[in-house]
Amino acid sequence: MSKITITDVARRANVSIKTVSRVVNGEPNVRDGTRERVQQAILDLDYRPNPSARSLATQRSYLVALIYDDPDAYEAPSCGYVVNLQQGLLSACNARGFDLLIHPANYRDSKALENIAKMIAHARPEGVVLAAPLSNMPDVVATIEDSGTRLIRLSPGACATGQFVETDDAEAAQAMTSYLASLGHRRIAFVRGHAKHSAVQLRLSGYKAGLRASGLNLDPALIVDGDNSIASGEDAAAQLLALEQPPTAVFAANDDMAAGILRTASRFGVNVPDQLSVAGFDDISLAQQIYPALTTVRQPLRAIAYRAGEMIIDDVQGTHEDNVIPAEIVVRESTAPLARKH
Repeated sequence: MSKITITDVARRANVSIKTVSRVVNGEPNVRDGTRERVQQAILDLDYRPNPSARSLATQRSYLVALIYDDPDAYEAPSCGYVVNLQQGLLSACNARGFDLLIHPANYRDSKALENIAKMIAHARPEGVVLAAPLSNMPDVVATIEDSGTRLIRLSPGACATGQFVETDDAEAAQAMTSYLASLGHRRIAFVRGHAKHSAVQLRLSGYKAGLRASGLNLDPALIVDGDNSIASGEDAAAQLLALEQPPTAVFAANDDMAAGILRTASRFGVNVPDQLSVAGFDDISLAQQIYPALTTVRQPLRAIAYRAGEMIIDDVQGTHEDNVIPAEIVVRESTAPLARKH
């Protein structure tokens, strides 16, 4: 099969070669409808411009960098979060003739900031997309901003300044807590994640608001710390199930910890969902792979990342409302009404 050329794209989109070039190079003065038609033709034909030639001609890198917390730094790493972000950004980049550079950064490493600065200086990306929890760490943010590179922060939590894309974590967590209460649960526990993850703290706030909205009292014994890993979910569940009055429902601040709760419940002989309802947050692929399949908050990670890529490549500013992508509750097999009868 012959290589697809810019001429093929122009013919498919019924535009001039110059128009295709403008779209590929992210130039202004192209009507939205025309730009969308060209981007669709690029996707349909799988057109791949030569990035080296373009970079030499325009003195631009045509790169977007994704910087995220290194999953290998965790005892029980889960890559679902990162994979969804990568896929969303890749879609935005591929539609516009850009490449994606991924850079895992272990913020616990003393050389993490130095390595980020070196990567930016070497690769000269058009912009950086910074994933949580790095997006709410001032020293990481400052390192990128000092380079003069455009920065889009994902889920920066209470630190939502500058340009960012996020979901309303507090609102989504409140909705999930209220849902569990609507099933008749009165002792609803919460497993919160790593203290440095600002978005997770917002989920805790949403949990408390959901209790208030449902007329339930807050019991501090039902709030247990985790670190976002499956293992910490197992430990948290063991602590909760050992209470004199254990909860009938547990809401974990991410799906990994919820998976750990399911494992401990099985080990303790506690049936899910008949004796214990379990819910998570994120809707990573693991949520559908475990048994019973997990009720969770679907955080639209791909849409969030796509929006960030779009903002960088198309030079979109956007309002606060434009950059808050709604989440939704996905009900599966891990939750049920209290004392459900067969």
